[in-house]
Amino acid sequence: MPQEPPYLRIAGDIRRRIASGDLAPGDRVPSTRRITQEWGVAMATATKALAALNQEGLVRAVPGVGTVVAEAGHARTTTPAQGLTRDRIVRAAIALADVEGLPALSMRRIATDFGASTMALYRHVPSKGELVRLMSETVFEGEPPGPRPPGWRAQLEREARWLWSLYLRHPWVARALSALTRPTASPHAMRYTERTLSALKGLGLTPTQMIHVHLALLGYAQGIAAAVEQESRAWQETGMTPEEWMATHETRMETIQVIGSYPTLSTLFGDEGFDLELDTLFSFGLERLLDGVAALVEKRSRDA
Repeated sequence: MPQEPPYLRIAGDIRRRIASGDLAPGDRVPSTRRITQEWGVAMATATKALAALNQEGLVRAVPGVGTVVAEAGHARTTTPAQGLTRDRIVRAAIALADVEGLPALSMRRIATDFGASTMALYRHVPSKGELVRLMSETVFEGEPPGPRPPGWRAQLEREARWLWSLYLRHPWVARALSALTRPTASPHAMRYTERTLSALKGLGLTPTQMIHVHLALLGYAQGIAAAVEQESRAWQETGMTPEEWMATHETRMETIQVIGSYPTLSTLFGDEGFDLELDTLFSFGLERLLDGVAALVEKRSRDA
């Protein structure tokens, strides 16, 4: 008798957990990364297992949460293969990446969600690399709402905060566009660059300085956004919030502080405590970067 494929065995194990009530409607099922750890399989196998459960209507993806057990009678929202379009494929890929991250994205996974063959997708999108490019181009569409404020600093802050909000909605984008030395040919992303550079025009900066200011702001936002993606992944893998994770490590942290090797760090906050908020951290760093740009502009003005 032929051996059952690993992904079907994993899907069967999760299916039994759902049937027994161990996983109730709305509960998160193991993420692809957790499956690779628990069952010792490759990421592609984990992806196929979740895709099989999705095909059965047993699980569904919830943006910002992960893949959860579907409610009884939950209708699948996939599109028949004959209804495939490039736009629908790209939108489905964005929804998947928003929930499970880029590692979970594959042409096979998207095809399975549509009930189509992988080759059917290739008729619309030639490769995964092109799919990611189209996804990035799509989420970069648009610009900050409202009229453009006066003054270079307000304009740069407006663009940086718009970029940050985009990364919060789609944490995978920071990784997709992280190659500063090999930028992606994306007209919508380049419009962001154009708006940033136009804010610096006429300040007396050299072209090199203008580009460096733009890339410094972009790189800073990408760096903090990487923490957003890591936190989303850690939450899916452990099921713990940052506060719950810190609580489980409190004893170890206290032990390290007691030995006295970090006198400044251990006494810095005292009874006040410290809660790290990425929004607050981003705002703090952005203000310092803009202070640096202001100093550069002032120096160029004095030297002119």
